[in-house]
Amino acid sequence: MPNLWPARIVCLSAEAVDILYRLGCQSRIVGVTGFAPAPAAARKPRVSGFSSFDFDKIAALKPDLVITFSDVQAAAASELVRRGHTVLATNQRSLAQTYQAILLLGRAVGCDRKARRLIEQMTKAIRDCRRATRDLRQPRVYFEEWDRPLISGIGWVGELVEIAGGCDIFPELRGRARAPDRVVSVEEVVRREPDVIVASWCGKKVDIQAIRQRPGFSTLPAVQRNHIYELKSQDILQPGPGLLKGLRQLRRILDSWRREL
Repeated sequence: MPNLWPARIVCLSAEAVDILYRLGCQSRIVGVTGFAPAPAAARKPRVSGFSSFDFDKIAALKPDLVITFSDVQAAAASELVRRGHTVLATNQRSLAQTYQAILLLGRAVGCDRKARRLIEQMTKAIRDCRRATRDLRQPRVYFEEWDRPLISGIGWVGELVEIAGGCDIFPELRGRARAPDRVVSVEEVVRREPDVIVASWCGKKVDIQAIRQRPGFSTLPAVQRNHIYELKSQDILQPGPGLLKGLRQLRRILDSWRREL
């Protein structure tokens, strides 16, 4: 009987690499994004950035499945289909959709049972954190995904802020999938008076001093009490199992704020 599962997989998104490694499918990955986590980043050929792609290099790897993520990679997915590749595109924007994406990838590679166990591990960790922080005082948290223009956190980030025991100051925006739809003004951030600022600038280093020096920010509790933090984008902006690391960091940050009360 022929092998029904893809044996040569190219991952154009970092969370897909992470998921497949955790499912024990690392030997099937033949190409990765430049943002792939270790150890894949060091061991696999890099064939893309997040919005840039080497289609000839992808073709040379002879994949039987290419995995993409989000509307940002929609044009690339379309081009890959035109070139004759089989493409699986995920577009998760919430924790629930992240679980669904893990299950979808698990089914696609014949590891449905392992995918379910991975989801159970994630949901337990999240449930335990939510239970531990439920009755604690909640700081107002401004999560910044980009600085020019200012972009507030996407859906799963707002969920993680709340699970860690914080209050997302832009809850009405996090359901908006496109980053341009989550642009906020300096004045509106100041008006909402965050106690904590957490920034993760999509792969570039956060300039905490520049945040401090924005007009009006000197009045913010977060600035006055020195509660401005950076989280690496791979720990909070890649919607896969790695989000648990970001959740642990968020909880430590908010616990540090509480200790000063």
